[in-house]
This record gives sequence, structure tokens and C-alpha cells, in this order.
Amino acid sequence: MNTSTPLMVRKLLVDLSQGFPRHWLGGKAFRTQYFNALSMSFPVGEQEFIDAVRAAAEMLPTDADHTSLRATIQDFVGQEATHRRIHGLYNDELEKQGLVNHWQDWARNQIELGRQRGVPPLSRLAVTAAFEHCTAVLADVTLRHPEILDGADPMLATLWRWHAVEETEHKAVAFDLYRTLGGDRWTRVRWYMYAMWSFTTRATGQTVNNLWHDRVLFKPGTWLDAASFFFGRHGLFWLTVGPLFSYMKRDFHPWQHDNRELATKWLNANAGRYSIVRGPKEA
Repeated sequence: MNTSTPLMVRKLLVDLSQGFPRHWLGGKAFRTQYFNALSMSFPVGEQEFIDAVRAAAEMLPTDADHTSLRATIQDFVGQEATHRRIHGLYNDELEKQGLVNHWQDWARNQIELGRQRGVPPLSRLAVTAAFEHCTAVLADVTLRHPEILDGADPMLATLWRWHAVEETEHKAVAFDLYRTLGGDRWTRVRWYMYAMWSFTTRATGQTVNNLWHDRVLFKPGTWLDAASFFFGRHGLFWLTVGPLFSYMKRDFHPWQHDNRELATKWLNANAGRYSIVRGPKEA
């Protein structure tokens, strides 16, 4: 069953070749380098999401009942491919600023290890669904609490909110495919625990490395900002901990938290900042 919203593939109308400030998020080093770390994971990670969903989709029956889900999967691939491309350009600028992307190497090594060990397509899909939930939760916070990007360079604020919109739109695609193929709850939860551990350790490691190369790792202000960002009155930890752990519920589904209005609101208010490459596939 396909419960996802119809998807559009869009082109974001920003020019990353002009570069952006080193501390683009309100002059705050920690917040900037945390978001930069997330960007560093996307090109390799989203290619794996594409590959995992495509491999699992080959297991779908060819009957008409699954035509809608197949069409949504094609649009999911289109959106993720666009994210991969634009974050590759983003990461090129980070490299010019002297940062070193270790996360992409960690991800490549883990993906290759999984292939060598013969991780089955349904398990790869479970990992993808897990990471998609993590990104969907962060996307919701980014759209629901715009103050998180207060003071951000306008181009990058647009980029992150556009990405959040599309992560919101397709947050149930991998999950729906997993459920349609008969994936069970315990496998889903087990791989989610792995994804949470992987995301937390790698995000922490890459952010610390970014701060080291930025020469602000040992400045007290860096860590005061980190404490405020995660544990302040509207800190990221308090905003995400409940939604993140909701994934473990027996009856969980991504659209139990229906936040499509946030995506629609941003798209309507920013129609001049993107163009439509392809509309939803016909079912």
C-alpha cells in the first residue's frame, strides 16, 4: 500500500559556485559545522538509499496493485538524486574551506562491508527506512522551528529548507515498500538501533573534525553554543527525542505525524526559488 504524498522533482535555484561564509549560520561555528557534517554524509548516503530502494523494488509483484508505489519510487529516486548532486556542490565548497570529509569514507566502507557479507535487500531497505526517519525528524524540526536557521546565509537557509521539504514529502516511501514486501517489526527496529548509533557517532565525529580544521575546537564559545543548540530551551535534543523513538512503536507509520502542511507552506512562499523538473508519475 502506498500512503505517500505525490512527489515532484525540483531544481533548486541557487548558485553554490559563488561560495558562502565559513560560519554561515549566524556566525556560530558549532551550528555551522554540525550542518556541514550532515551535508558531508548525503552524496554517498543518498546514493545508497537509491540503490537499496531500487534493489528491493525488484521484489515487487508486477500486478496493477503496485503500480502507484512503483511510480512513487521513481519520483523518490529523482528527489534523492537531486539532493545528492546539490550537496556534492556544497561539499566542494567545504573542501575549499579546508574541511575534510571523513563521513563519506566511513559510509562507503560500511556499505561495501555489507555487500561483502551479503546483507539481503530487505535488510538494506530497513536501514534506508531507518535513516529516512532520522532525516524526516530533522526536516520537521527545521520547518517547524525556523529559528534554528536564524542568521543563516540566505542561500543556505533556502537549501536546507528545500531539502527538509522533500525529505518530508518522501519520508514514507522506503517504509511503505518495506511493509509491502512483508518486512517484520523486529528487523525494522533492530536496524533502526544500528542506524541511530551510526548516525550519532558519525555526526559527532565529523562535527568535531570540522571544528578541528576550523581551529575553533577548543574555544569555550564553541561548546557553549553546542550546549545551547542541543539542550537549550528549544534544543535539538528535546525537539527530536520523542519523534525519533516513536519509530519503535508496534503500529508506527511515518504519516501518523502528518506534517505535509509545513512543506506546502514553504513551497507556496518560495515558489521563485525552485523550478519543477518533473511532476508526479502517473499511477
